[in-house]
Amino acid sequence: MTRTYSPKVSELVRNWVIIDATDVVLGRLASHAAIILRGKNKPTFSPHLDGGDFVIIINAEKVALTGSKAAQKIAYRHSGYPGGLSSMNYTQLLETNPTRAVEKAIRGMLPKNSLGRAQLTKLKVYTGSEHPHSAQQPVPYTFDQVAQ
Repeated sequence: MTRTYSPKVSELVRNWVIIDATDVVLGRLASHAAIILRGKNKPTFSPHLDGGDFVIIINAEKVALTGSKAAQKIAYRHSGYPGGLSSMNYTQLLETNPTRAVEKAIRGMLPKNSLGRAQLTKLKVYTGSEHPHSAQQPVPYTFDQVAQ
């Protein structure tokens, strides 16, 4: 009888991946980044362990939205106080804080528990093409199809 392999925490290997978000659709970027953060692209995936890689996303301000989502899609956030709900559309959000738009899309695709919050700490999003993680030697990630 063959046993199911379950990796130990000491056996997990975490690499660094860099994704250029220039002209990539936001949903496609978020789904690929969430898969890498969870570790579902590895043969040693285990749903109860944080075995994913670190993800660096550069050029977050150049991410694309299809159709009329930029003007019609609304991003909400709440301050925690009564009546503290604020909203803005994605055109304004990408102008003011493009990293929040990318983080919000990726956060929605991760588990809603303590494991998902731990996986989200491995995400680093930057607006320009510069990042302070060159010492980790990140490997560039390429999408199969980018054209809209």
